[in-house]
Amino acid sequence: MSDANIIELIDADIFQGEHLVLTGISLEIKTGEFVYLIGKVGSGKSSLIKTLNAELPLEKGEGKVVGYNLAELKTRDIPFLRRKLGVVFQDFRLLNDRNVYDNLAFVLKATDWKSEEEIFDRVNEVLEMVAMTSKSKSMPHQLSGGEQQRVAIARALLNNPEVILADEPTGNLDPHTSIELMQILKDLNDKGKTIIIATHDYPLIRRFPARIITVDDQKIFETVITRKEN
Repeated sequence: MSDANIIELIDADIFQGEHLVLTGISLEIKTGEFVYLIGKVGSGKSSLIKTLNAELPLEKGEGKVVGYNLAELKTRDIPFLRRKLGVVFQDFRLLNDRNVYDNLAFVLKATDWKSEEEIFDRVNEVLEMVAMTSKSKSMPHQLSGGEQQRVAIARALLNNPEVILADEPTGNLDPHTSIELMQILKDLNDKGKTIIIATHDYPLIRRFPARIITVDDQKIFETVITRKEN
């Protein structure tokens, strides 16, 4: 396996329970790449992301993600792997019983941050990155879908991950809000973050072209589009 790749799969089979979703998957993603996973609903995009996040075990083949060997990953190591990954979901997954600040502080405390001052500084730092500082005391139900997804991206950034995995991050958003969210992700990529987005939002792909991997018929296929400068 190459050390130049932040993510690498070799001849991997991916299962959901007993069901074989993807077979013979080989994939290389280098540090700082921006990659789309595209394909119809049920094609296996989410299963691939869940494998990279160790939500699904890699039962056949080889895999390396941010230095961790997926095939030999111990349960106790999964939290350490996930600290190097930021995950953004379609349905936001914010805790509805606490405000924006407390949603983010909860994650830091759960990952062994002790100092309230350092937690305060980091929460405000990531909220500033997504232009949500003014909403820190708002409850999730008081936010629009786009605002909730901004908070979800801020949450993904808390532990300064090496890779951001986004599973249909604009699926519940209108086109204008989707463009704003994609611009945030592109800006993060421009600063060196590796970004992997599962999506079927083709207008966004045309607006923000990057490397494309198509998932279809239990396989993956590569298409490369030259990135346009804004």
